[in-house]
Amino acid sequence: MKAIIFDMDGVLVDSMPYHADAWIQAFADAGIKVEKRDIYELEGSNHMQTVDIIFRRAGRVPTYKDAEELSKKKIEIFNRIEHVRPFNGIKELLAELAPKYSLAVVSGSNHNTVHDLMDTFFPGAFKVIIDGDDVHKSKPDPEPYLMAVEQLFVPKKECIVIENAPLGIRSAKSAGLRCIAVVAYLGRESLKEADLIVDSHRDLLSAIQAEKRSSIN
Repeated sequence: MKAIIFDMDGVLVDSMPYHADAWIQAFADAGIKVEKRDIYELEGSNHMQTVDIIFRRAGRVPTYKDAEELSKKKIEIFNRIEHVRPFNGIKELLAELAPKYSLAVVSGSNHNTVHDLMDTFFPGAFKVIIDGDDVHKSKPDPEPYLMAVEQLFVPKKECIVIENAPLGIRSAKSAGLRCIAVVAYLGRESLKEADLIVDSHRDLLSAIQAEKRSSIN
C-alpha cells in the first residue's frame, strides 16, 4: 500500500453539521424543508447535484439558475456560521502517515472551501486535492476517486480510501478501491458497503496498519 485517499467532511474535519445547517436555511428560502440526515446521506455530492436531488424529492425540477443561486446562498451561510475543526487525532494521524504514504483528499465541497480548510489545518500534507469543482460527476460516481488515483500515479491495488458517507463509499468501491469507513454522522448500517468500519477516528491508524499487513500478505 503506497497511497491513502481521504474524504474531507466527516473524516478530516468535523464540518457536516455546518454544511447541513447552511443547506437547511438555503432550501427553506426556496420553500423546501429538509432535515440534517437528508444532507448527511448526500454527503459527497457537489452543490448542483444536491440541489437537483432535493428539488426532485420535493416534486420540483430545478433550473440552472435555481441551483446556482441556492449554491451561492448555501456557501454564504456556511462561511458565516462555520466553526470547523479537525477531528481529534487527525493531525497526529497525518503526521504518522505522511512520511510513509502519498496522501490525497477527495471532497465534494467547492474549491474555495476545500483549499481554505486544507491550507488552514493541514498545510502541505496532501500531494493531491480533488474538490467538487474539479469533476464532471460527483460521488457516488467513481470519477473523483479515479482522478485522485491518476494524479497520485499509484496503481489502484496500492491505494485505500477513508470515507464516512454512503455515497463516498459507493464512489470508492465503483472506482475499484478498498475503503475503510469511520462512523461520524451516520450509523454502521449506512456504511455497510465499506470493506471495514471503525467506530472512531482514533481507530483509523490501527485499521490502516491492518490493511497494510493484509496487502503485504
